[in-house]
Amino acid sequence: MGMGTEKQTLVRQHLIDPETCIRCNTCESRCPTNAISHQRNYVVDPKKCNFCMRCVRPCPTGAVEHFFQLAQLYPVDEQMRWIELPPALQVASSEPAATVVLLQPGAQPSSSGDDIAPASAATPRINVFSPDSPARAVVSDNYRITGGAAENDVHHIILEFGDVPLPFLEGQSVGIIPPGIDGEGKPHKLRQYSVACARDGEKPGARNMALAVKRVMLRDEQGRKTRGVASNWLCDLKPGDAVDVTGPFGSTFLFPENPEADLLMICTGTGVAPFRGFTHQRRRTNPNASGKLILVFGARAPEELPYHIALQKYAQSELHRELVYSRVLSSEREYVQDRLRQRSREVAWFLRRPTAHIFLCGSQGLEEGVDDALAEIASGRGLDWLALKHEMHQTGRYHVEVY
Repeated sequence: MGMGTEKQTLVRQHLIDPETCIRCNTCESRCPTNAISHQRNYVVDPKKCNFCMRCVRPCPTGAVEHFFQLAQLYPVDEQMRWIELPPALQVASSEPAATVVLLQPGAQPSSSGDDIAPASAATPRINVFSPDSPARAVVSDNYRITGGAAENDVHHIILEFGDVPLPFLEGQSVGIIPPGIDGEGKPHKLRQYSVACARDGEKPGARNMALAVKRVMLRDEQGRKTRGVASNWLCDLKPGDAVDVTGPFGSTFLFPENPEADLLMICTGTGVAPFRGFTHQRRRTNPNASGKLILVFGARAPEELPYHIALQKYAQSELHRELVYSRVLSSEREYVQDRLRQRSREVAWFLRRPTAHIFLCGSQGLEEGVDDALAEIASGRGLDWLALKHEMHQTGRYHVEVY
């Protein structure tokens, strides 16, 4: 081989832009390999990162979405000292080749990294308000929407924005930074909450927004119960209290406006929040739509199901509900994936429809259990679930939001 023709071996590296990162900790909390850590900066350990992409979509600013083909990897200690990406990388990041997703041997593509918005969804606005310049809202109402024990306390909180409305779409989230400082003397980190109403407000035409917030109780190293900072502060707010709001965030987990779109919405706990918004928007804009709305909603018991009473106001023809409980003494434990298997004939009918959209929202283990159930149902009806799911991804009809 002549001089100048030898090819240089490149390695792929995932990097986080410290200039646009808002230190919300979302990426670190989503990383399954503990590759992301932070001191001054949030950084990615190239020895641990498997490019699963689970940190990409939840990032509210896009700071984590930087992938490069490099001759030499940047070590973690060097990334910690950056105040911005190196100049050479800033130039490269505008080149298509720098952001092509090429998986390393053994890595598996994730459903969380390549979401496409539904074709009929409205165009979202993102990052209208930042932590340095938030939207000021005032609480107009705050009430509990679950029964049972204190640890199952979920609140419906309505925020009024007055003359400075925050534009959002169903399925988007907003960021809230609780007041005060943490144990290290630093401001508390931003927390994200899904919007729980239609884009025109809790009531049609109102300049407000609804959130569903669960009061989080944690345990310290000695096993003692402690109160989650943001959730408890929000759940304890009174009418008239002020809240600074950032965002909105999210550009793909959005309501399809096509009235013929069929929606299978699968959730647990406060994962119902975006689906409440979906249902409100369909009812307000296309009450006679031909597309079906199907909600498979899981909780431990009826009293722990957010919006349990409000859901009963919908006719099954308007919103078909499958309410699933895992801790009811009079019956066996059942989870959402079990109910999908019980309704396999209806689910298979749904999977065959080109108008079908699937949305999952809830706790981390939800995706795997539902995926297994859908694969089993599809196989039993002669369908290739992997191929079908890929096609639904590519056409903006399959979306997952787990936390």
